[in-house]
Amino acid sequence: MSHEVMLSEEGFIKLKKELEFLKGPERQRVANDIREAKSHGDLRENAMYHEAKLNQRRLEARIADLDRTMQFARIVKEDEIEEGVAHLGSTIKLKDLQWKDEMVIQLVGEFEADPNEDKISVTSPLGQAVMEQKVGDEIEVQAPAGVQKYEILDITR
Repeated sequence: MSHEVMLSEEGFIKLKKELEFLKGPERQRVANDIREAKSHGDLRENAMYHEAKLNQRRLEARIADLDRTMQFARIVKEDEIEEGVAHLGSTIKLKDLQWKDEMVIQLVGEFEADPNEDKISVTSPLGQAVMEQKVGDEIEVQAPAGVQKYEILDITR
């Protein structure tokens, strides 16, 4: 991943706090778990030890991901965003042109995405289709069920 990662200021702070926690207290906890498991003897058949080592590998992989993200992070500030144009941080009201349903999404950086909270990554198919669009524009999104068409009803920050 050597490309720029767009983040809101809020998202950047959240990732920075997670990284500090993982590098500090969480790393210490995992190291303690490994020490504890080692004290139980034979490592070849020690499930507790193998689980602790697996947790350590997962932790270090997450730390590496976050370090890389922070290295390529670009915080998008409010004054960079053109009024009325969908961009990182925008809240967008969409109307499904087939089913006439309306939905509201917020465009966020890929590490901030949470579909359960309607936070959609700018790198997702829907996020890419909405980026740089204006109210009244119609967009098409390639989905597993086929092409979905939406009209942008409103854009706010």
